[in-house]
Amino acid sequence: MLVTGGTRGIGLAIAKRLVADGASKAVLGYMRNDAAAAAAAQEIEAEVVLVRGEVSKPAVVEELASHGPYAVVVHNAATGVIEPALDTTDKHWDWTLNANARALLSLARACAPSMAEGSSIVAISSLGSQRVLENYVLVGTSKAALESVVRYLGVELSASGIRVNAVSGGVVATGALEHFPNKDEMLASVERTPAGRLVEPDDIAGAVSFLCSEDAAMVRGQTLIVDGGFSLGV
Repeated sequence: MLVTGGTRGIGLAIAKRLVADGASKAVLGYMRNDAAAAAAAQEIEAEVVLVRGEVSKPAVVEELASHGPYAVVVHNAATGVIEPALDTTDKHWDWTLNANARALLSLARACAPSMAEGSSIVAISSLGSQRVLENYVLVGTSKAALESVVRYLGVELSASGIRVNAVSGGVVATGALEHFPNKDEMLASVERTPAGRLVEPDDIAGAVSFLCSEDAAMVRGQTLIVDGGFSLGV
């Protein structure tokens, strides 16, 4: 299996869960934190291949695909500029959209031809794809595009027996929250979450595990929301 952004946080939790489900080889993409990548490789009880680089770069996608064929591809890697809309630039737009949305299509083009019937591609999205969140215009837009790509791939790849879906998390308790200027408000959102706690990386990993299982054979092109009921607005 392949997990982009697979050496920390949600990605690492997904990789561990898929290995627990039976994957014997984990190919983990990461951008620059070599120490975290090395630590992740030690934690995972399977053969681990680390691929360093930006997933929006064609050479990196080619390198990731070269370690297949895969039964599971998870596009978890995400980046983006967290700023009000009028403070963003076209360069910010290109960086965020390319890494978060276009990369999924690139990975599908590179990996899907060698994936067997019954394989799965899963993308990790967020509530900003549908809701307006503070300073989130670029990432939210990229996640909306990501979910649209999931729908199209979900239909087109069904003919090859490959399922394509997404998991959308609420506020997830990871180090990524440090990059948000409104981190304290996000953490306080637990007060209006029916489940009574923040989403944990293992919650997202469990949803990915389900979508990759035969129990999800008839789930195609869908986005599964895992947010403890936060988006219901109660």
